[in-house]
Order: sequence, then structure tokens, then C-alpha cells
Amino acid sequence: MILVTGGAGFIGGNFVLDWLATSDEPVINLDALTYAGNLETLAPLAGDARHVFRQGDICDRALVDELLSTYRPRAIVHFAAESHVDRSIHGPGEFVRTNVEGTFTLLEAARAYWGTLEGDEKAAFRFHHVSTDEVYGSLGPDDAPFTETHPYEPNSPYSASKAASDHLVRAWYHTYGMPVVTTNCSNNYGPYHFPEKLIPLMIVNALAGKPLPVYGDGKNVRDWLYVKDHCAAIRVVLQKGRLGETYNIGGWNEKPNIDIVHIVCALLDELRPDAAGSYSRLITYVKDRPGHDRRYAIDARKIERELGWRPAETFETGIRKTVEWYLANPEWVANVQSGSYRDWVVANYGDRDASRVQVTA
Repeated sequence: MILVTGGAGFIGGNFVLDWLATSDEPVINLDALTYAGNLETLAPLAGDARHVFRQGDICDRALVDELLSTYRPRAIVHFAAESHVDRSIHGPGEFVRTNVEGTFTLLEAARAYWGTLEGDEKAAFRFHHVSTDEVYGSLGPDDAPFTETHPYEPNSPYSASKAASDHLVRAWYHTYGMPVVTTNCSNNYGPYHFPEKLIPLMIVNALAGKPLPVYGDGKNVRDWLYVKDHCAAIRVVLQKGRLGETYNIGGWNEKPNIDIVHIVCALLDELRPDAAGSYSRLITYVKDRPGHDRRYAIDARKIERELGWRPAETFETGIRKTVEWYLANPEWVANVQSGSYRDWVVANYGDRDASRVQVTA
């Protein structure tokens, strides 16, 4: 059995679904079900005895100890995190609590549990920490992509809190010998993505005939990774990664945000045409957010060289699958657009251009 934290979120939920689609090894899934945790993502596992869900906080040491002693997992895969830069700007305290204190609590609980193991069980145990490329800061247009040895230069409360969690994991390996691995991924996209992030927000707003808000000049560049490719990479690192090592996971798909928006519009024009005209007519430039990093790019050669992983999807195949999924699952989209989501839209976009950016219902 493995313990997955944050397994009702976007990446964690996809990981749990993929894990149980490719393996009979059970999963104990711990998620606090905050705004972005959604049990509907896990609906395909209803009645599946291999999936045990527990609602709870990773900062709750007694709960984590109970789960470890009861289920005795061979690994912890740690996704649970507050994960959106915009939200971290408006409420940094929750990011410090979950990402820093929560990771500390998990590490200490895992260290105590690992200390009770013996022989092969002790040797096989792993703590896999899932992190982000945002800890590395921002790149210039001609800079080489981030490697695993790039200095940490976080520029937002979110990336700073994730950087802190990475440092804790590293310290627990070097100080206590904890059997850890860390992965730093680029921007994920795909099914079950909460519609505050760029791609699902563009899809949802376009279908509703509402403005497609683009920060600044829209030329901020990201490396885009299809979420199921990310899940496959995590499985490989968990199986074969060297202890104490960091592996960057990227999609080899650097694109400016505005290009992403136009690609989404073109796919919607093809798959769900609007009599009013191309969805690109809805593109609306809004005031840039504070501390908006200009460019991220991942050098994912290490994981390919050492572990043989490379993404299976191109951006063209992945984005088509993503748009098709949102078109086929309007109920899931409608159900996650709760009051807390609408409040976020007002808080994040309302002070930039309130007259033009509407709240998504």
C-alpha cells in the first residue's frame, strides 16, 4: 500500500486514478478537501476496496501517525499543497502552514514510522515529495532551462513556501538518512484541473461567453506538461529514483500564455463553434499580477538519462485531449464552481479591470 497526500486535488487525483488503473496495489488517500479538493474526481473509484479515503489535514500529526501505523504503507507520495500563486498573494499564511508546517509534520511522522521498520521493509520505504519548477525563480528569454542544480530564487509566497518544503526534505535526508526523492515539475494541464488555472479558466469562460483574462502582455512563458505524463514520471521515480536526488519533470513544451489561449480558442472553434464568432474575440488583457515570473523552462534530461522517462504526449495531442475532456464533462465543471471559486475570481481579477472581467457562475 502507498499513502498519497492531496489525492483529491488535480495532480494527486489523476495520480490515484492512474495508479489504480495500472496497479492493484491499494492507496490510502489523505486530503483535507479544501476548495480545490474534489471527491467527484475520484468517483470512478466508488466501491473500489483498493482505495481508502480519509479526509484530514497533513498538519494533524495524530492522524498521520494513525494512518501510518494502521495501514503500514511502503511509500508516501506527497502532493498536498496550497498551489496557486494568485491565492498566495491574497493569503500567504495558509501557504506557509500547509506547505511548510504540513511537510514538516509529514516528515517527522514518516521518520518515526520508518524507524519502526526492519529489514527489507525499511530498505524499501520511500518519501516522494512532489514540488514545482517555480522554486527556481524566473528565466530570461535566452537563459538555459532549469536543471536540478539551478539556485533557488522563489519570487512569490507560493514558490517560497514550496522552496522551504524542498529544503526540509533535503535536510531530513542528509541529517536523518530519510529515504527521500523529490520531483520538480513544470506547469501541468489536463482533466480534472480546477478552473482557476489558465487552461481550464479559458475553456470555462469561453463556453460561457465571458472574457478570457490574460495577464499583462500575455508573453509570460511556461513549459507545459500533460498531467498523465507527470503521473507516469512519478511512478518511475518512486520505483527507480536514487535516494536524496531531485528529478525535474518537464513537457519540452515552452509556450507564451497568449499562444496557449489562442490554441484553446481554435480548438473550441473546431469542436464547439459559437455562432457569435471565434472565441478569440473574448480575449481581454488585464493588469499583471505582482511578482509574475516571466519564463519557466525545465531541462528534463536527467530523468530521461537515468530513469528512461520522457513525456508521451506532445502539446498538440495533450491540449486536444484536455479540451475534449472539459466539453464531455460539464457537470464536473459546474459542480466545482462554488462560492469560494467565485470569491476568488472577484479577489483576483476584480481589482484589475472589474468592468470587463465577469465572475464565472
